Order: sequence, then structure tokens, then C-alpha cells
Amino acid sequence: MAAVIGLILGIVIGIFVRPDIPIWLQPYLPIMVVAALDALLGAARSYFERNFNDRVFVISFLSNVITAALLVFLGDQLGVGSQLTTAVIVVLGIRIFSNVSAIRRFIFRG
Repeated sequence: MAAVIGLILGIVIGIFVRPDIPIWLQPYLPIMVVAALDALLGAARSYFERNFNDRVFVISFLSNVITAALLVFLGDQLGVGSQLTTAVIVVLGIRIFSNVSAIRRFIFRG
């Protein structure tokens, strides 16, 4: 129940408050959102498989976001930012589609 209240509260705050994202953070934000989406879908898959653990979810969420941002930062420092960004998106995209596929199989099994 707390998660649903937090989600609703977050959506309402997001609608009415327009946070200013620092310029230096803007290139990393899309990658961080995709990494967070991967963690969320992984948590949904774990929930459907009946082995969800909230501690694992929090650690997965934070480590996905931080690792993706650090990889993109490293790519920028090495001068290959777009290639590493593409690689991160491809890897996370594969994981996202894998999780969605598992969730779909669970929902529509029969």
C-alpha cells in the first residue's frame, strides 16, 4: 500500500513541480531512466515469479542507475560517449524486452 501511495504522490508532485535539471546531468538522464525502467520491470518479473525481495530491488535499482550513468560518463571522458550510450541502451533494452516477455508469459499462460 505504501508503494501505491508513494507512486501517486510522486506523479502528483511531478505534475505540479517542474524541477530544474542541471545542464551537466541532462545527457545522463535518459540513460538513468532506462536503467531504472529495467530495474522496475525486473522487480515486476520477480513479483510474478513469487521471489520478490525489496532489498534486492533497491540495490538493483540504485546499482543499475549508477552503473549506467558511470558508463556514459566514462564514454564521454574517453571521447566515445555516443558509442557507450548506444551500448548501454542496447543491453538494457534486451533486458527490458526479456523481462516484459517473462511477464507476458506469466499473465497469458494457459
